[in-house]
Formats: sequence, C-alpha cells, structure tokens
Amino acid sequence: MEQTKWIDRKFNFNFPAGLFPNIIERLRGTPVRLAKMTEGIDRETLIKRPGSAWSIQDHAGHLLDVDSLHEKRINQYIANMDILMPADMSNKKTNLANHNSKDINDILKQFSASRNSLITKAESLDDIIIIRTAIHPRLNREMRLVDMLYFAAEHDDHHLAAIRMLI
Repeated sequence: MEQTKWIDRKFNFNFPAGLFPNIIERLRGTPVRLAKMTEGIDRETLIKRPGSAWSIQDHAGHLLDVDSLHEKRINQYIANMDILMPADMSNKKTNLANHNSKDINDILKQFSASRNSLITKAESLDDIIIIRTAIHPRLNREMRLVDMLYFAAEHDDHHLAAIRMLI
C-alpha cells in the first residue's frame, strides 16, 4: 500500500485532553524506535536515496530538524499566541543539512537529546496550557497544545513508516 502523503492527511482532534500522557509516551518512544529500526543497517543502505526521495538517514535527520519547530510551538502556547508559526513545507533545513554525510549515531544522539528536552518542557506544563488553543497555519484550524503534540507524534510515525518501507 502506498503511504498517504503527509500534506494530504486530515486530522480530527476530538479526543480527550486526558490522552496527554499517552501522547507524551509516543513522543518519548520515537528516538528509541528509530534507533532500533536503524540498528545494524549498513551505511550504504542508510544513505541510499530512491530517486529524488529521502534516504533513511534523511528521514531520521528530518525528525531532528522538526523538533525545534515543535519546541517553538510549545513556547507559543505558553506565551498564549493566537497563531502558531508555520512549518517550512519546502523542508529547506533538512534538504540543506546533508544528513547523509553524518554518522547515524550522531543523528540519533542529537535527536534523543532534542526529544528529551521537548518532553521535559511538555511535562512541566499545567492543564490550562495543555488545553490552550491556537490556530495551526497549514491546517487553518484551532488546535490545543495536546492536539499539536498528537500531530507531532503522527508526524513521527509517518517518517518511521517511510523508513520501514525503505528498510
């Protein structure tokens, strides 16, 4: 089955905010799942690009790259901003990062540290901030902070699935 493109995904945020701990666990598990998926894979396979598509290592690096956006958005919820900053849908940061020139273990280590920082920040928030809303610019709809974290977890899984297909 061909994977649905990320930009074609539709989201319903009709779940209870009490799923926050579950979503945090999904986000916490991504670096571990990614490390396990890439363990023992030779460098040639890790950096192989099918046509113009991303390699396994590009996808892994992209997850690291996007974590800074997630953390900035958390800060926007804390600041009670009305509209979240948009993502760079051209993925310029990832495309310029040349993740294939790096060691996968360095990417994994940086991603784990970045994600731990994001989780620590999210877990420090009170319920008022967790249910606070802001407009997501691409989806053009209100989302709670818990919804934004769910969106981030879905994004993680999208790239993990793409990696699995490349493996």
